Amino acid sequence: MKKKSYDIKSGIMQKLTPPVLFLLLVVLLVNLVLYQFFSNVYFSYDQANIEPNSCSHGYFRLGILKNCLPWLSCEAMKREVRKLKLVGEGAVKRGSRQLTSFSSSILSPQQQPCEVFLSEWKENKVALSQLTKPQLEEDFIHGLQMLKSLQSKYVVKLFGYCEEEFMVLTEYHPFGSLNNLNDILNLPKYKNSNTWYNRFLLAIDYVSIIHYLHNSPLGTFVMCDSSDLDKVLSQYLLTSSFHVVVNDLDALPLVNKSAGQLIKCGHQELQGNFVAPEQLWPYGKTTPFADSLMPPYDEMTDIWKIPDVSNFLLGEVDGSDLVRFHLFDIHVACKKSPAERPSAQMVLDTYRKILASLVRESVMPRTKDML
Repeated sequence: MKKKSYDIKSGIMQKLTPPVLFLLLVVLLVNLVLYQFFSNVYFSYDQANIEPNSCSHGYFRLGILKNCLPWLSCEAMKREVRKLKLVGEGAVKRGSRQLTSFSSSILSPQQQPCEVFLSEWKENKVALSQLTKPQLEEDFIHGLQMLKSLQSKYVVKLFGYCEEEFMVLTEYHPFGSLNNLNDILNLPKYKNSNTWYNRFLLAIDYVSIIHYLHNSPLGTFVMCDSSDLDKVLSQYLLTSSFHVVVNDLDALPLVNKSAGQLIKCGHQELQGNFVAPEQLWPYGKTTPFADSLMPPYDEMTDIWKIPDVSNFLLGEVDGSDLVRFHLFDIHVACKKSPAERPSAQMVLDTYRKILASLVRESVMPRTKDML
């Protein structure tokens, strides 16, 4: 009798063992995937700054090309690039000495010193920017130099240039600037991409760009074309893979604190709540604004604006308020006095930690349910 009972229990155990082992294997695989994911989400800046399959400086890769090619010369651009249609106008701003490639401005088309064409190169869509006012040649050359020197995964890709014809060839992004983000994500085609997770990744992209500009190979640059939210968003492009790259480099003054070199964003009075307090005229309405009396400042003005830009990028989707809740402390710190604000690196690290934590919290309950 005992032997029969033992045989029954043994049979039941043999039947249960495969499903249990399978479930344990699934849980193990899930945890391995989570570990790998968190390793990718929260990594050091040095690792994040390395672009996979990137080309050496002065070279580019586009489309299905396997090999890196040197930036296209004047001859190659004239021979191989075909203009398709005018898609926008840009501006070379006097005083900033920098080309605004592939951006719009408040000037009328007749006043625009730069035209941007959707073009084609070897069956690839590209953007061709061409200066229409040769008297701004010096500004154009300086702007081109900035675009060449700051090439990285954070900056719109340069494919070629022609100084003699005042032309610059860059990558084309059909989504346009970040101003279009909500319109793009509201399209039925991209409805599934309109999540707190993807939007948070865009915010991380934005902060990564600020960090890069503050720690670029050329020094610490400040994004001065940022007097309001719309202006900030117009400086960046949304890629088809839903990443962010900076496109408008026309107002990037250099800060060198060790040499006592601070900056001022333009020579006009700035107003409004969007700009940092140190960018406002400090002497009240009774004293007329004078650029010579306006105190200079540093890159901490960019930190002040991060919460407002991130708030836009997060949007009003399920889960975005939870992200804002976790970002509250770091965003409060961004709004403190310049000396008390965190660096872009600190903000970036905090964003990545919060993303990893939120993903872990959203996935772990499902793993527990499986058990």
